Amino acid sequence: MMLRNINIIILIALISFSCKNDSSQLLSSQSFSEEYHGDCKGSDCVQVTIDYIKINGENEIVNKINFTIGSAIIYFLNSNIEKNIRASTISEASEKFIKNYENDKKEFPEISPYFAEISVTESTIKENIISLRVQQYSFTGGAHGNGSTKFLNFNPTSGTLIPNTSLMKNKKEFTEFVEVLFRKENNISPSDSINSTGFWFENDTFSLPDSIGFTETSLLIIYNQYEIASYADGPIELEIPLEIAKQYLTF
Repeated sequence: MMLRNINIIILIALISFSCKNDSSQLLSSQSFSEEYHGDCKGSDCVQVTIDYIKINGENEIVNKINFTIGSAIIYFLNSNIEKNIRASTISEASEKFIKNYENDKKEFPEISPYFAEISVTESTIKENIISLRVQQYSFTGGAHGNGSTKFLNFNPTSGTLIPNTSLMKNKKEFTEFVEVLFRKENNISPSDSINSTGFWFENDTFSLPDSIGFTETSLLIIYNQYEIASYADGPIELEIPLEIAKQYLTF
């Protein structure tokens, strides 16, 4: 679930800022692991564990990427606490998550300890895309915890996020291409309803998820729990070789 004790150095080749200069800059990135427990001791404690990548350097591109990574972590932690409690840093968000549990514990002494686990790791680094995988899991009461996977796809020349639609030459054609492979992977014939085997696609129409990312050799399509199937079915993942998918992609 979590990638702990990460100790890797990633060399990232970024295209030069100027169109007149095609030399690349070599930047390194490091992984950090942070844990927050509050003042509690023992096993009956709320816990926040974060493993994430941070790009080294001081320039606009690096700052944009690092800011977005931090914002993704903060957004997840904020989503697990009361709407009127918001934080602007990772440590502040972690501390407020813990405080939220402590407040709930006073009102409901029988509740189990909350926890949140977040990892941001390299999925692939290329000259034309930086794809980072964000895995999140938390428990804040109820029958079970909730987890999800998302991707942060960056433009290496600007440090900005690439919207999913900008990854595709033509969204309609790309969606049809993925649907054919999805049906084949899940044994759904072209003539059958996409929901014939129990999926939950809205209006019985195939659609793409928000979680689209890349490895060195593959395109990853991930439907998180509850998106198109029950919690018990877990995430639904489709891995497509880039050699097959590249004709539909913008890079």
